[in-house]
Amino acid sequence: MSKFQFPESIKSRPVYGTLEPRGDVAYLLVADAEGAEAIYDLATAGAHVARNAHIIYLPNETGDKYTGMLQALNPAQLYIGPSYEAALSRIQRVLSNARMGLQVCLSGTEGLMGKALIEVSAAGIPHSAVQFEHSGSVARRMQCVHCKGITENVSTDPFVCSHCGLNLFVRDHYSRRLAAFQGVCIDAEDPGNVPDPVELYS
Repeated sequence: MSKFQFPESIKSRPVYGTLEPRGDVAYLLVADAEGAEAIYDLATAGAHVARNAHIIYLPNETGDKYTGMLQALNPAQLYIGPSYEAALSRIQRVLSNARMGLQVCLSGTEGLMGKALIEVSAAGIPHSAVQFEHSGSVARRMQCVHCKGITENVSTDPFVCSHCGLNLFVRDHYSRRLAAFQGVCIDAEDPGNVPDPVELYS
């Protein structure tokens, strides 16, 4: 499994663990890309998980690599969708119909887990019923603190805001409300003095 150990950082930066079975209850499992491996490991660690699971999976750039593996679990329900936006109404419906005891497991990229957590929190699911496991890309979902625009899949520091064009420094400060890290103009006091971008965590 493609797992990355994030270095220690400030308190607002999310910390991820490993998905674990939590009894014979209903599960909502939401994953993208390599996050399918975490879902598979969870479901095979507890035989009751798959039969009680509604899996929502977004393959992204991995294509069909993991879909057969998830289908083989024979879960109660499996949705494979083209994007988070396409799956959003399904996630909201599952959460709105949830009964007490639902366990939510989110795996894959930070962007996917953060956006799904917004919906989980809005539905009133307690944080103690939510688990996270990061897998795959370390690219970030970034908010420009100047124009408030969101740039997806940022993999370099600094980067150019996709909305206002400012050169932004990638900060570890994370907003759970927005499911995004914060980017601040790196050359505000000396326009044009921008260091060469480097890969995150390189």
